[in-house]
Amino acid sequence: MDDEQQNEHHALLAWILGIAVTIAVAVAVLAGIMAAVGGSGPAARSALPASGAAQAGGAAQAGATTSGGAAAATEVDVAPTLATGPGYPALLSFHFDTGKSELPADAAAQLAAIADWAKGNASAKVGVSGFHDKHGDAAANALLARNRAVATREALLAAGVPAERIVMVKPQETTGGSDDREARRVDVYPAQ
Repeated sequence: MDDEQQNEHHALLAWILGIAVTIAVAVAVLAGIMAAVGGSGPAARSALPASGAAQAGGAAQAGATTSGGAAAATEVDVAPTLATGPGYPALLSFHFDTGKSELPADAAAQLAAIADWAKGNASAKVGVSGFHDKHGDAAANALLARNRAVATREALLAAGVPAERIVMVKPQETTGGSDDREARRVDVYPAQ
């Protein structure tokens, strides 16, 4: 190999190394941004009761998340079972526009019954789960569903529900049947 070929070889290696370093820096920056908005890592995805099978009871602990300066909330992989019957408030669903995570203006009024129940019952648990539709980037959708659930949690906290009584369930994709709006929701429910 003559000097010219060796220089070309070294230049090619330097170019490849430069690209690899650039990609590594870009990934690190993106990971930092996602962590800053609370959407990185395993604490940003999974489920809620939709059917008896999905309500498999128990709560597999998965991670902790913080929101808006509030106390850390534990997220679970498996949704706690929906509590039904006399004395329990009904499941409440908030539906969201595509790409939006703002609660409706009357969210506090809608949450009043479940908040009053949770505040008045020392053993009460309130399940909160955000869902997303199947369109677009799965990671971005999971983050959006989580942000919707966090906004709902913040409203419950503002209504006086103690943080330790709120069970955050990791977001999960749902097809929502024939209506994608049904997939873009947060369910709030009394949990067992």
